[in-house]
Parts: sequence; structure tokens; C-alpha cells
Amino acid sequence: MSPTAAPHAYEIKSASLPLVSFVLKNSDVSALEADLKRRLGATPDFFDNDPVVIDLQHLDNPDAALDFGLICQLLRAHRMQPVAVRGVQDHHLVSAQAAGLFEARDLSVAAPTGRVETVIQEVVREVEVVREVPAPSAAAMIVDKPLRSGQHVYARGRDLVVLAMVNPGAEIMADGHIHVYAPLRGKAIAGARGNEEARIFTLALEAELISIAGTYRTSDTPLPPEVAGKRAQVTLQGEKLVMQPL
Repeated sequence: MSPTAAPHAYEIKSASLPLVSFVLKNSDVSALEADLKRRLGATPDFFDNDPVVIDLQHLDNPDAALDFGLICQLLRAHRMQPVAVRGVQDHHLVSAQAAGLFEARDLSVAAPTGRVETVIQEVVREVEVVREVPAPSAAAMIVDKPLRSGQHVYARGRDLVVLAMVNPGAEIMADGHIHVYAPLRGKAIAGARGNEEARIFTLALEAELISIAGTYRTSDTPLPPEVAGKRAQVTLQGEKLVMQPL
């Protein structure tokens, strides 16, 4: 009798993976670094170690030398994980491969299925991001205690309802809408994964920062008198945050 064959220790199967396409338009890496800090510095959890393809098809100067090691370092600092490059010139390929990137020649963005929304937004002035964003689930996260300075709450994939005050220095974040049935004095980040339809509602708008789908406004710019300290909702219209009294 032949001995029983040992089970295989592994299998190889094809797999699909949702990727962020990081479309680099400016060959000046220092300008890229400044814009990343300016636009994403206030929302450090916007990305969650998402795999990234660096796309050079729209680079302003295709002949310019690029430091892919530095570019990858900048992306990782903002919780993105570069894995590939596309639209690359021959003189870029060696540097890209040295940085651990493979060339993705035939990469395409597949059409989403089910309750998935494709969101295209400009996250950095010279960078476009294409994401597949799951729609928030029906069950909202509910917080019924005041949030103190330094506390952080993130409702991943759903709405967030806060029944108590959000104090200065606290941060609330949701992939869907944010409802604060009390004064909002800290940071509120709705549509954190790119949902441009998300809204922020509060009984007293006094926030240090409000953000929807990466577009944000800080307390450095005074709130309009018709909403400052009052019931208000915040929506995103185009690239502008619009605040309206409730």
C-alpha cells in the first residue's frame, strides 16, 4: 500500500486587491512633501496602510529624475504602502525597482460591485486618489459620554452619533455622517474614507477642525456668525465646505 500523500503546505490562487492609485503630477518631491503635510496632516487616519500604485502617466516632467525611495517614505509616513509603479519611463524603472516597487503595466481599476462607491477626489493639489469605498452600514456607533482632550473615536464603515460634548483636543471620525447632540469643540472628520455625501450635524458648532472627504477647515478661519456656536450642518459642495444653520 502506498503511503498517504502529505497535504500541500500552500496553494497559489489568483486574487484581486483594492488599490489606491496615487497619480503623481509634480516631479518636485519637496513640493509633494509640503502638500501632503498641508492636506493630510490634520487627518492622520485618512489612510489605513492602503496598498498604493504610484502612477506617473500625468507627470509634469517625464524626463525628471525621481527619488522613489523618498517618495515611498513620504507615502508611508501618511499610512500608505506603495507596492507598484505604472506609466514609468525606462530611466525611472531601475530606481523604482530599487525602492521595492514592481512595474504594473496592465493594471486597471475594476468597476465596483454591490454596495461599493467609487470615489475620485483630489486629496493633494498635485495628487489624485481613486478609492473603492464601502457604503456605511445601518448600525451607527453611539458615544454617550463627553470626549476629553486627546481622546479619539473612529466609526469605521458607519455613522457616528455623539450624545455628549466633544471637548477641544478631542477627535471624532466616521466613514459616514457625524451627529453631535451637544457642543462640538474638537475635531470632526466625516466621510473619512472619501464619502463626499457625508455630513456633520451638531447642536453647537464651535469646532477646531471640520472635514468631509479630505476637504477641511480649521478654526484659523472664523465660522460664519449665523452658525458659530449654533445648531448647524456641514456639507461638501464641490471642493467647498458649506455650513448652514439648522
